[in-house]
Amino acid sequence: MLLCFSSSHRTADFDLLERLERSAPAVTAALAEHSELVAGSVVVATCNRFEAYLDIDDPLPSARAVSSETVIDAVSAASGIPAEELREASAVYCDHSVAEHLFAVSSGLESVVVGEGEIAGQVRRSLESARAAGTVTSDLERLFQVASRTSRGVKNRTGIMTAGRSMVRLALDLAESRISDWAQTRVLLVGTGKYAGASLAALRDKGAEDVRVYSASGRAAKFALSHDVRPVVEGGLLEALARADLVVTCTTVTDYVLTRDLLAEAMEQPGAAERRLIVDLGLPRNVDPAVAELEGAELLDLETISIHAPLEELTAADDARSIVGAAAAEFAAQKAEQAVTPALVALRHLAGVLLHTPSVRARELARNGEADAFVAGAAALFGLELEPESVRPRLSAIDDQTA
Repeated sequence: MLLCFSSSHRTADFDLLERLERSAPAVTAALAEHSELVAGSVVVATCNRFEAYLDIDDPLPSARAVSSETVIDAVSAASGIPAEELREASAVYCDHSVAEHLFAVSSGLESVVVGEGEIAGQVRRSLESARAAGTVTSDLERLFQVASRTSRGVKNRTGIMTAGRSMVRLALDLAESRISDWAQTRVLLVGTGKYAGASLAALRDKGAEDVRVYSASGRAAKFALSHDVRPVVEGGLLEALARADLVVTCTTVTDYVLTRDLLAEAMEQPGAAERRLIVDLGLPRNVDPAVAELEGAELLDLETISIHAPLEELTAADDARSIVGAAAAEFAAQKAEQAVTPALVALRHLAGVLLHTPSVRARELARNGEADAFVAGAAALFGLELEPESVRPRLSAIDDQTA
């Protein structure tokens, strides 16, 4: 039985999602400890959702409630979040609804910005991580493979991906009212991962030219070389913050990269920019929310950005939902077919066993010139509409082959 524990922007605030994201490795380990119930798991942790997709050993409907409570208790123990708080801020999907939910998620239909393009890759990388950890079962593998194909189908056959905007581009759209000239804006990009690459591309589309990159892990120089920007040298973060008009953070570090004290010190440096906008795209948060208390600093984080997310374009969304629904129905049908496969194999084996003795006896009768007796008996027993004479050549052929 498939089961999904889901906590997302639709059910929880970003503080809780941040706490869950920080606990993702611990949650994965905790689920693995329940091997008597959980055969496999794939954990999806993105900027606006935390989900655990599970293959449960017990297929009985009565096991759903027990399984759901066991999973919530495991997540609670690993994350330190009270079970009751998790119940109120999550949803649990079982059986066929798991496929429809995952297909919708991977197609961008459940994102803060409907149709955002990053989620398909995040779902795919979650599967790769689970493979590396050895927690993927055949059912989970097939579920995620079909999810990937479905998201590609939605992308190719609807306008949902272009109708929606990514979180990065939406954030920059919101920042545009604060920026008069992108070409003259001094930008500090914090992070060097794929999200940083997407952020840089969006900044350049806006017209940003003066971009520096900082990495707490020391990857700034490599990123800068491959993306034609300037790196912040080791120990240069304070100076880079002081000169920046716009700071965009998008790292996966678990501690704040930008604290209130650090920004306050930067703002006191000689020649520091009078005002700066900080866009925090990280989850967990990269920026201490207290920086917004500083005069001359404005913070735009994921929670604020989500409030301004545009309404989905109905036609594209409806088309995408139709594709997702059809894919989920087909997945359920194929899973139902798989359920009877063992019985069919057993029947074929039984048929072979049942036919063995009559086949041997038929050959014996044919050799003794009594084929008509066998055919007559078979016709009487099973209602076969064959004339005895019509079978004689076939039995003779069998006799020749076995001679």
